[in-house]
Amino acid sequence: MKPNLIHRISAILFSAILFLSCSSDLDFDQIDDFKIEPVFVANVAHFNVKANEIDDDGTAHQIPPDVEDFDVFKNKFLNDNLTKAELNFETENTFNRAFKVEITFIDANDQPMETITLNVPQYNGTANIIKYPTEVFEGERLALLKRTVKVGFVVTIEPGTGDISGNLKFKSGATAYMRIE
Repeated sequence: MKPNLIHRISAILFSAILFLSCSSDLDFDQIDDFKIEPVFVANVAHFNVKANEIDDDGTAHQIPPDVEDFDVFKNKFLNDNLTKAELNFETENTFNRAFKVEITFIDANDQPMETITLNVPQYNGTANIIKYPTEVFEGERLALLKRTVKVGFVVTIEPGTGDISGNLKFKSGATAYMRIE
């Protein structure tokens, strides 16, 4: 009988301690101070132009332009919370010719808003991978980017002589900085 009595007394004391524990008022207004700042990295566009895709007559001319829909900013959450974007570009040229790559941001009225021009030097027998300075979009430039609904790519081959062979590879990526409050 003694062990049963000891169990009962222990249970009563343990229960009493639970009811005497410390607590504080909960402050649900702290949610107003909640803020996270995630960063997302994504591939944006890439292409590979091969020699057999180019009509070469030795003069400068454009490879047929490509315009792609860019509906990223139709997403209200992204549009409302994006605070900064960085675009990175990289080319690799194994042609014996230089190129110019133009990336144009186009609005809903098919009007070009901004064009970024990348000069690609000709291949000279060594690695020809070019990483261009990061294009940073903040403030008014970010507002312009958010109005983009299409992106156009124009590749121009520079004049030169001799048969062309090789590839022009293009890669781009984006880093998006968000603030969610």
